[in-house]
Formats: sequence, structure tokens, C-alpha cells
Amino acid sequence: MKSMNNTVNLIGNLGQDVNLITFNSGNKKANTSLATTTYYKNAKGELQKETQWHNIIAWGIQAELMTKALQKGSMVAVKGHLQYRDYQDKNEKAVKVTEIVVEDFIVVNNKKTSVVNANLEVEEVEAPLPF
Repeated sequence: MKSMNNTVNLIGNLGQDVNLITFNSGNKKANTSLATTTYYKNAKGELQKETQWHNIIAWGIQAELMTKALQKGSMVAVKGHLQYRDYQDKNEKAVKVTEIVVEDFIVVNNKKTSVVNANLEVEEVEAPLPF
């Protein structure tokens, strides 16, 4: 069995277009935000909606694929792992960041699924969800 340590699976909608950064070394990084929503009933039995925002990043070919296939509002299923990092902002204030590093993703579009082929072209295919 593959390790289940530090595995994250989320389905949600992008809150912004994917931002692609190309470093001098040629490495590429993509970042965006993902909203996930859960519903529950409060003590009065009223339906409540709770939205959580997640920082999403990807590296290399995954970064390129995400940039090609996703845009603000896209519903996407992501698989990845949690990453924590610290840095100091321009005012030298300590900032802690939690990110989901994407290892794989699937665009969910009702009855259609977007697939990125080897030429980095997006194709929409009729396909059931894989879960």
C-alpha cells in the first residue's frame, strides 16, 4: 500500500485564476486558492454553509497543466500533501503559510471532465467522476 501519510484530497472551486511563475532556473510554480464548502444543521435544525479557503501550489509540469486547464470558478478535485512554511514579509513580520502541494488534479465540469493531453492541450470528454 502506498503511504497514506500527509495525503490531502479536496474538491472545490478556484477563487482566482492560476498564477504561473517561471524562475531563472527554468522551474515553474503555480499558485491559486481553492474554496471547499461543507453543509451542516445547527442546533435549531437550520441548514448552515461553511466555506474554507486553501492555498494551492504546484510545481513543474503540474504547474503548467493547471495553468492550461483551470480558471477562476473551475471545479477541481486535487490530490496532494500539506506543506507548512515561514517567511518574513517586507515589514519583517513573521508569516506562517499552509499550502496544499498538488500531485494530481481532475477538472470537474458536471458531466464533462477536462483532460490535458501530452501536447498540453485541454480536451473535454464525457466521463463519470472517478469516485
